[in-house]
Amino acid sequence: MRRAGITSDTMYIAGIASILASFASWAMSLKAEEHAGLDRADRWGIFIGEWAPTFFALGVALRMEEEYGEERPHEGAERMKQRAREAMPVS
Repeated sequence: MRRAGITSDTMYIAGIASILASFASWAMSLKAEEHAGLDRADRWGIFIGEWAPTFFALGVALRMEEEYGEERPHEGAERMKQRAREAMPVS
């Protein structure tokens, strides 16, 4: 995804947009399909709302790749541990 030009910020914005779209689709379905009742509106809202966690998870994965590059996972973990030790020295 990163090679395609998609950044972590793009995924975070998509997650927030998904939450807003979930509410909007719920409200529109509730109003436009009055005969279908509240159940259908709830299903539309939940369906679109389920995309948000996926977008946020992809955003976190891209953020990690942006910070640590395309190194092996254990190398990134070791570097994170070293940075944590430097930030909070134990006395």
